[in-house]
Amino acid sequence: MTEFNAKELANPGVRNLSPYQAGKPIEEVERELGIKNIVKLASNENPLGLSAKVKAALQDTLNGLARYPDANGFYLKSKLATKFGVNANQITLGNGSNDVLELLARTFVNASHEVIFAQHAFVVYPLVTQAIGATGVAVPAKDYGHDLPAMLKAITPKTRMIFIANPNNPTGTFLSTESLAEFIAQVPSNVLVVLDEAYYEYVDEAERAPSVEWVAKYPNLIVSRTFSKAYGLAGLRAGYAISHPDIADLMNRIRQPFNMNSLSLRAAEVVLDDDKYLAESIRVNKEGMQQLVAFCEENGLNYIPSHGNFLTIEVGSEAGDMYQKLLRAGVIVRPVAGYQLPNHLRVSIGLPSENQAFIDAMKTIL
Repeated sequence: MTEFNAKELANPGVRNLSPYQAGKPIEEVERELGIKNIVKLASNENPLGLSAKVKAALQDTLNGLARYPDANGFYLKSKLATKFGVNANQITLGNGSNDVLELLARTFVNASHEVIFAQHAFVVYPLVTQAIGATGVAVPAKDYGHDLPAMLKAITPKTRMIFIANPNNPTGTFLSTESLAEFIAQVPSNVLVVLDEAYYEYVDEAERAPSVEWVAKYPNLIVSRTFSKAYGLAGLRAGYAISHPDIADLMNRIRQPFNMNSLSLRAAEVVLDDDKYLAESIRVNKEGMQQLVAFCEENGLNYIPSHGNFLTIEVGSEAGDMYQKLLRAGVIVRPVAGYQLPNHLRVSIGLPSENQAFIDAMKTIL
């Protein structure tokens, strides 16, 4: 009898994958180090917690949890369609925007294709590309961000999809409306452009690209967004894509019918109308960003100017050691060596007191 070997049974693209490394949970650090009152600034979460309106709505939803959720997300799609001036059949719902990104790749990419993304871009792009068995093409970054002219040059007859994160995670870099519009106009119509706008709401309104409007002009453009960041629903997993109806139709053919549960659907419906909560999230983030930037400048630390809800700071070759020292001081941040940024740490924007806890710990370490 031959010896069982699960790895040999796996698809080739999966065998050498490394699992996605999420930020350390507070509970794990408290258990490992025996420290209480941990400050977590590692996962770009909204420090305000759930909106009060969402909490009330979730309580009202509990009685219906013995039944399956609405597989088509009718009410959430209707609200999104009204908000963005699109048809409901252009919307695909996801278990977070990660789910949407994977659905896109699984629907349109196979092992014969190439997928283009930028160096230092979101790790899910190369991860899902490799899992499918396709060829990932990482275009070297320009000033830590996307080099759009180089990405255009990287297109070949095998290219099927291009991922663009704007703002980018983990660097926070941002592409102007003009540069994006020029780029999308030059991409061949048989190459899909996935514009990942997970941090869209944190961008100043005057700088936000009218990306959803572009979908009507460019049927190969898909806009992906999430409720995890500015809307504070990271633990409930709610995301969506806006695309040409034919793209949405194809994605929905392989989408799990209940990929958003009843709680996440209801929470997303409610928070979409909570303008006061969104405005407060943006205000707290803007002031927190100023707080961290001021600390960096006062202490001679280089940082990558960010349009997201985090700041990536250059701390030198001892970044790993500094991460551990911050952990022992009760502050969790994110090392980004896996993004080819071994000398940097990514710090999420927290409440003023949480930002100050990071600053005080850093001053002690420095």
